[in-house]
Amino acid sequence: MKHYEVLIVGGGPAGAACAAVLVKAGVKCLVVDKEVFPRQKLCAGWLTPRVFQDLEVDPEEYPHGLTTFSKLLICLAGFPISYPGKQYAIRRIEFDDWLLKRSGGEVIQHEVKQIRQSESGFSIDNRFRAEYLIGAGGTYCPVHRNLFKDHSLRTGTQIVSLEEEYQGDVLDPFCRLWFFRNRLPGYAWYVPKTGGYINIGIGANAKVLKERGSTIQEHWVSFVDHLLGSGLVEQRHFKPGGYTYYLQGTGEYRLGDKVFLVGDSAGLATLDMGEGIGPSIRSGILAARAIIENKPYNLDEIPGYSLLPKALRWLVR
Repeated sequence: MKHYEVLIVGGGPAGAACAAVLVKAGVKCLVVDKEVFPRQKLCAGWLTPRVFQDLEVDPEEYPHGLTTFSKLLICLAGFPISYPGKQYAIRRIEFDDWLLKRSGGEVIQHEVKQIRQSESGFSIDNRFRAEYLIGAGGTYCPVHRNLFKDHSLRTGTQIVSLEEEYQGDVLDPFCRLWFFRNRLPGYAWYVPKTGGYINIGIGANAKVLKERGSTIQEHWVSFVDHLLGSGLVEQRHFKPGGYTYYLQGTGEYRLGDKVFLVGDSAGLATLDMGEGIGPSIRSGILAARAIIENKPYNLDEIPGYSLLPKALRWLVR
């Protein structure tokens, strides 16, 4: 059995950010992930400037495709709004692989099945052992499944999503967002990316959808019809993929002072935009600092909102 100081389950942005800080401090850590990187990942790929600030990277130094927007075009319940300010978009297949390699941590492809806890720490499938354990495996993280099943954690709203990223003719260079379109309890997006890639998708409050007797698939069809009618996309056979995640709530994100959940495994997406990458990276950094500095793991500094001003936050509560 291999021994480490920290085991990180999940090599996405949260796990990679955590590993980078630990490695820099000289902490022996291992990242395990069931996938081989680079791997496809459903995600709009929207980044705020703070993400690069947290990573201490100049956006111009990012070695892959980076789309820069000078403003966001938002439609809020039918009313058009132009939101100024620099924003970015990446492809997750490139970004996640770059972030993980940049961390400098040891990475092993392994699907976690069993996690055991003892007085000396944690073991994974009788192969790896460490004093600390980080759950960074997303909504269905094995750490959450194995150790947190008896705890009420994800108290935030559950979001169900459908989206597709494909290569085609980019007919509009702007990032567009629609909130509450056609009574969708959530928002939809159109994100053009470098290399001729386009990401379109919708995310909705799962509970409200069920109460209204509607489905995410019905809203997807309506949204695609809107994009086609608006001339934003060309006719094609759309094949969206689905996933689910949780918005920020009030739950605990740790068990004692040795097990921490980060990113989507903790349910940290922002309340207005469902932004997940930024909170994932920030939480990974905070977990690493808690271990290095031997201090409590606290997520209070992760903002609950990405863009929405205070005067309009009642819309998403």
